[in-house]
Amino acid sequence: MEARADRLAVGHLTVRRQFLFVAQGLKAVRPSTVVQARTGDCPPGEVRVGFTATKKVGGAVVRNRAKRRLREAARALLPLHGVPGTDYVFVARQQTAARDWSLLLEDVKSALMQLAPALRGGPSGSEKTGTGADGR
Repeated sequence: MEARADRLAVGHLTVRRQFLFVAQGLKAVRPSTVVQARTGDCPPGEVRVGFTATKKVGGAVVRNRAKRRLREAARALLPLHGVPGTDYVFVARQQTAARDWSLLLEDVKSALMQLAPALRGGPSGSEKTGTGADGR
């Protein structure tokens, strides 16, 4: 498993269009975060990641703290539990900034593990979310 972690490159989502693309995919909701994931736009052998926090989370200081914590959790867990060729977006929630670190890591890990089987299934992953080719 360590060899896979060394090979998995992590890129970044940088423009709004990429975030909107991922939002149409799968998602896993946890008390401290929402993890959205979608295959199809990311280069193979790489995962790309983005982070967001709305004003509902809190002021700028709280939002930045929440995103920093999510970045660190993703840095630690994506190489181990991420699916190559997938874009991920981590959405902060109100509990993200104050949640105990071990519980935050467990939330992120369980969300990644929940999403992995559907993402590895390929095209059928998008059908499970209701965003298949026929729009249903």
